[in-house]
Amino acid sequence: MEVFKTGKGIAWGEHDKDLFEGTERFFRPAYIANLISSWIPALDNGKVEQRLKQEGSLKVADIGCGHGITTILMAKAYPNCEFYGFDNHAASIEYARNKAREEGLGEDRVRFEVASSTNFPLPAATTEEGKKGEGAYYDLIAFFDCLHDMEDPQGAAAHALKSIKPDGTVMIVEPFANDKLEDNLNPIGRMFYAGSTMICVPTSLSQNGPALGAQAGEAGISHVVKAGGFKHFRRATQTPFNIVYEAKP
Repeated sequence: MEVFKTGKGIAWGEHDKDLFEGTERFFRPAYIANLISSWIPALDNGKVEQRLKQEGSLKVADIGCGHGITTILMAKAYPNCEFYGFDNHAASIEYARNKAREEGLGEDRVRFEVASSTNFPLPAATTEEGKKGEGAYYDLIAFFDCLHDMEDPQGAAAHALKSIKPDGTVMIVEPFANDKLEDNLNPIGRMFYAGSTMICVPTSLSQNGPALGAQAGEAGISHVVKAGGFKHFRRATQTPFNIVYEAKP
């Protein structure tokens, strides 16, 4: 009650642990159904998927990875690439590490570390360190249903821009939302507004963030990403429950 009366919010990690399991269960079906089959193929006219399959050794960062569902799905689908999952919730990172081991994925394939969206590290360099585009940066950076409730989404976009190769891609998966409130007054929109009120907005407010909420819409996400320095932003694909955005330097 105090959180809503004062507007001070509640941090993600302060919620009951059942929320973390519930969030995994809620999003898992959509990720299993769409991530590998349609979302990644929609990026950069299919070039991202082609590189993940053919080139190998690409480095992928999953920001706000939670229990690591998406990180593990991608690591299993593209066995020649390296995947890094980052989240500021230590208990979720520990869960993700255990899950990866259960799936038979070693640290040479997928690594999980505690880090925020504005300070996650670069991958281990495979060539001369410090030269952008030569292995010390990411080829793909992904945000799955998390950018809208971060304390500093613009800062997260800016850090992603600094961490990605010049020809890299950022994939931003967000809950489906139209830009106008009245266009979201449907069964799905009402469900997302309820979740946003109880979880997303208080999480951002707890860190003095902008509280974009789960219904930020394309205009809101585009503004944040471009303010972070990205020049190219577009809607790559969508489902009834999600919109997949693509950003490039």
